[in-house]
Amino acid sequence: MRTGPASPDEHDDRPRGPLTQPAGWDVPARDAGSSVHWSVMNHDPQRSLPGWTRGGVPPRAQSRRAHAPAFPVSGAWREGDPQGDRRFADIGALELEAGGIIPAVRVAYETWGTLNAAGDNAVLILHALTGDSHVRGAAGPGHQTAGWWNDMVGPGAPIDTDRYFVVAPNVVGGCQGTTGPSSIAPDGRPWGSQFPVVTVRDQVAAEIELSRMLGIDAWQFVVGASMGGLRVLEWAILGPEAGIAVESIGVIASAAQTSGDQIAWAHPQLTAIHADPRFRGGDYYEAAPGDGPHVGLGIARQIAHTTYRSAVELDERFGRIPQGGEDPMRGGRFAVQSYLDHHASKLARRFDANSYVVLTESMLTHDLGRDRGGVMTALRSITARTLVVAVETDRLFLPAESRRIADLVPGAEPAHVLRSDLGHDGFLIEFDQLGPLVVDFLARATRSGA
Repeated sequence: MRTGPASPDEHDDRPRGPLTQPAGWDVPARDAGSSVHWSVMNHDPQRSLPGWTRGGVPPRAQSRRAHAPAFPVSGAWREGDPQGDRRFADIGALELEAGGIIPAVRVAYETWGTLNAAGDNAVLILHALTGDSHVRGAAGPGHQTAGWWNDMVGPGAPIDTDRYFVVAPNVVGGCQGTTGPSSIAPDGRPWGSQFPVVTVRDQVAAEIELSRMLGIDAWQFVVGASMGGLRVLEWAILGPEAGIAVESIGVIASAAQTSGDQIAWAHPQLTAIHADPRFRGGDYYEAAPGDGPHVGLGIARQIAHTTYRSAVELDERFGRIPQGGEDPMRGGRFAVQSYLDHHASKLARRFDANSYVVLTESMLTHDLGRDRGGVMTALRSITARTLVVAVETDRLFLPAESRRIADLVPGAEPAHVLRSDLGHDGFLIEFDQLGPLVVDFLARATRSGA
């Protein structure tokens, strides 16, 4: 089912069929273009001549020649930009699992609600790959998009801010205020290519320090989906080890260990970014607008977005329908190609290529069982009450991976499955199913004294 407003966060906007797209839908798609538009049309003088044809045949990319406005070098939030609803905590040095240290880490975060006197109503929400701390709220100065889980968080919502104190941090390595590749390094220049390898455990270690600074020694509920779910599982182990209780967790469309299939899907995404000559090995922040790695980042997004949706949805929604008045026989696109171009453009304007690489690589190294005797042993060590949710058509985080978590965590309920044709993105859109699951779980957790 497709109810409630669709999220503007990491994967998609409101689902629409190609025949009901509003006027102007194709403008951002043309701005994004395809790899032909971005990398060839700007460097082939023959094809830049209006009306040029070879032997009277329309050039293959004729419909993609519209000049794109200059993309920002990076969509990262930078010092001096509007702060929006962000708050900041300087947590000091962060020692890294792979070796090395980040000497001074700042964590950007947002909060809603009030921590009660007992300190037992705190909820931690962990975002997915291209999300951030802006879980709830309008777009505006400092926030390029509206909250990515507006339906789930707020007064009277499943995670009720009249009852809970909700905290959402931006992840280390991200690009929306927390220390990452676009942040200023000790030498006074952006970290860029010098930003170190961070793992999911490093990211959670930073969130543990944030918790201490906020005076929180127990989380009633730690919840996240996709990449956020990886951190939830690490929190269930690292939190108690650090003296911060984790009473209950919600692991949504996620896994205890990155699979070979996920690593394979990520590889061409990373390759696309590294192969973009404007990536400059990661040191592109001083380039002019339009001279950043938006091509590689956009292609990476197109590959990833294909894994976020299901074959059923793409076939039913788009099929082989041409985009608008374009003719695929004469250089035009199919509607599904325009759809992917559109999402490439959106991400290239609001995200950072280096952060995409750093966070993707952190996901690839995710293994809850590393140095813990294996995944089975690690999952069996989790003591928190556990809600596990899968999406039936998810082809990135397969439902079987959710079932493994539910089967092995002692305090887990059987895995719940969202019935949806929307694939992995179901966790952002199927509010009518996910919301009641969270409400019921939290109610039962409270009654049990968790």
